[in-house]
Amino acid sequence: MRYGRPEREEGNVEYKLKLSPGDEERLEKLATQLNYRLKEGGGEAFYEIGISDSGEPVGISEEEARKSLEVMDKIVKRIGATYMVVRKERVGRGYVYELLIRRTLDVPPVQVSVALLGNVDAGKSTLKGVLVSGTLDDGDGLAMSKVVRYLHELKFRRSSSVSIHLLGFDSEGNSVNEGLIEYDEAEIYLKSTKVITLVDLAGHERYLKTTLKGVLGSTPDYVAMVMGGNAGPIGSFKEHLGISVTLKIPLFVVVTKVDMTPKETLKKNIRKLYSLLKLPGVNKVPFIVKDMNDVAIAARNMPYGRVSPIFMISNVTGEGLPLLKKFLNILPPRLDWHERVKGRFLVYIDEKFNVTGVGLIVSGLIESGRVKVGDRLLIGPFHDGSFRTVRIKSIHVNRVPVQEAEAGQLATFAITNVDYSEVRKGMVLLDVDQRPRAVRAFKAKIRVLHHPTTIKVGYEPVIQFKTVKQPAKLVESSKPFLRSGERALVTFKFIKRPEYITVDTVFLFREGRTKGLGKVVELVG
Repeated sequence: MRYGRPEREEGNVEYKLKLSPGDEERLEKLATQLNYRLKEGGGEAFYEIGISDSGEPVGISEEEARKSLEVMDKIVKRIGATYMVVRKERVGRGYVYELLIRRTLDVPPVQVSVALLGNVDAGKSTLKGVLVSGTLDDGDGLAMSKVVRYLHELKFRRSSSVSIHLLGFDSEGNSVNEGLIEYDEAEIYLKSTKVITLVDLAGHERYLKTTLKGVLGSTPDYVAMVMGGNAGPIGSFKEHLGISVTLKIPLFVVVTKVDMTPKETLKKNIRKLYSLLKLPGVNKVPFIVKDMNDVAIAARNMPYGRVSPIFMISNVTGEGLPLLKKFLNILPPRLDWHERVKGRFLVYIDEKFNVTGVGLIVSGLIESGRVKVGDRLLIGPFHDGSFRTVRIKSIHVNRVPVQEAEAGQLATFAITNVDYSEVRKGMVLLDVDQRPRAVRAFKAKIRVLHHPTTIKVGYEPVIQFKTVKQPAKLVESSKPFLRSGERALVTFKFIKRPEYITVDTVFLFREGRTKGLGKVVELVG
């Protein structure tokens, strides 16, 4: 817990020394206060009982705690929420209780997105298969078979695509998936009060462009770095760690295969992991999660990005999996989608489908705003930089038909007035009254992360942001030559077609073993 800090007026954390039974007016005030915290947290809030407003851990007796929880029962009932005690710690003259409050009445489930990264053969797909199916692996690909998209991925035990699955939790923190006969996104979404979107990304270095697309296009709240306990932080693990740190995405580590790894080998690889996480530039505080108190500490501090909790698990024996599931259940949303709903509608198209009897379907993460069935939107840019008006015929969120969708949701849209062949990944859907501008060139501040020689004008990397991936040419630079670690103000020009990109967009550029990070500062033309 983050003791010693005064309570903030904003945010989703409330301090109370204790809750005393009172009249209706007092209960209504407490309910209104908690309702505000839930809105600030996107449907979840933390309640600290036994803490003064200044942040001092005073502690209360078990009898005072019992009475406080009775009052909490009445408060959450008024606002359509539930709570669970996630931590109890002895301090001062008694105990401090940490409660996780979650709204449950007639609202979409709280959603958190977690990207699975790590080296090939680390067990990312197996881990996801175990989590979403509720069954353990047999050591011969059983869990992976439940989540792979293509036959060759199962054959070679290697993901080559971006694969998204849902892990749902009910109001008591139990996995909804474990009660299903078979995996069903719609049923998970409808039965859950919280949904973890698990984005499994390719681990092999030859699929780096696919991995980057998955990270940039899904806008994850967190990254789960998966490491095989028998292999340690090898191969693309370090590269994926660098991407997470560069994009400032908080991360935790899941060490798999602890059942089959000799103890000395496991200890040696954990030491290597600690050294890697503590390196300058990474600067994390790693610690191994051993009990529920560690889970609560880890989850509460994850949004700040400094701690990196480590979970030791076996997908075959189930060791460590209960703690990982409890952690995912209480892991708070990091991105403020509540504020983004107020913005103008924006979706970068990630996939397209042609469905018989329906027509063109496009999908993507809603970056901002909201949309209803029947609304008119703009789609583009086409190859000439133009945009066209389309109408939304239907909307699905996690395979559930809805009348409205909003920022933070992965949605599919049936649209009119455009052909399948005209649409590509990286196009956008925008509010119809906007005046979008597609550009051929832009200025950006860049930093070269790695390059074996030097970069100069004429250099042609692939630019990646959101779901856009296109080669561009470096046409101007504030420095004649750029090497690893150096920064510059440059101008890039797209080679194939104009794109919809905005000031402050963060992008990655790569070419061979060269990689860099940039931020758009001006649109040129």
